[in-house]
Amino acid sequence: MKLRISFLLTGLTVLLNNSSQAQCDSIADYCQRHITSEYISDGQTYRALLSGDDAAEFHTTLFKGNTYRVAACSGNSDNNLIFKIVDQDKNILFSNADYSTAAFWDFHIENTMSVTIESMLDSNKSDSGCAVIVIGFRK
Repeated sequence: MKLRISFLLTGLTVLLNNSSQAQCDSIADYCQRHITSEYISDGQTYRALLSGDDAAEFHTTLFKGNTYRVAACSGNSDNNLIFKIVDQDKNILFSNADYSTAAFWDFHIENTMSVTIESMLDSNKSDSGCAVIVIGFRK
């Protein structure tokens, strides 16, 4: 009997994980549309499952002289994921909360820097979901 319960719980865990992964895949596809033909994707899709006031951190390096587009999505509509970009000293370089939670923003980088992109759900629009960040650089 214990073996059956264990097998059932394992099966449910796998199904829920696959469902969450499929949700994140469709959100990533939706978000990728913001990386238009004038940009080249960096090849990464930054993802996290969030609930309530959870926040996710994604680390990347932005290189001098490039213009980047950072797009942030959760669900299949825009403006529902808050993101901010902070430097290594935790100085906020940009927050889309200051711009009506814009779904994407373009940045020209003067100096190479390591940054953290912090994201959280807009609690007025969603209490759980998959956060997706995609980054492209101008050709």
